[in-house]
Amino acid sequence: MRKIKILFVCHGNICRSPMCEFVFKDMVEREGLAGQFYIESRATHTDEIWGDVGNPVYPPAKKKLAEHGLSCEGKRAQLLEYSEYGKYDYFIGMDGENLHAMKRILRGDPDGKVSLLLDYTDRPRSVADPWYTRDFETTYRDVVEGCTALLAYMRRTYGL
Repeated sequence: MRKIKILFVCHGNICRSPMCEFVFKDMVEREGLAGQFYIESRATHTDEIWGDVGNPVYPPAKKKLAEHGLSCEGKRAQLLEYSEYGKYDYFIGMDGENLHAMKRILRGDPDGKVSLLLDYTDRPRSVADPWYTRDFETTYRDVVEGCTALLAYMRRTYGL
């Protein structure tokens, strides 16, 4: 079976989407499913990218991941590009603005690959944006809830 390719996406790729990337990588690793997935994250805007160099994960997001034993060392913001539509199976955004920007960058979504993380849960909503709230705990809880539901969806869909 080929790897399921998932790309988590948020505005700057320094808070929510990297949190999802590393939480989901950890979940699939603990479940013995790491070999079934290819997981990364991207930004919809260049706010955190200067030239070709992206900023590292925002320190409070990095700290929140570390509190749960997760490292995001070496991760830098990267911009979502149109050419990636054919490379990934799922583009998972954090809120409605991300969804709109992803569809603009990807020039639509003819194959139905674009969704929101918390749409996989019983309580669809936006992932709290800690850039504005400074509440990284709520964001982390949203990320874990969404990634848990996403993994359950992947298990059902792919028989994992």
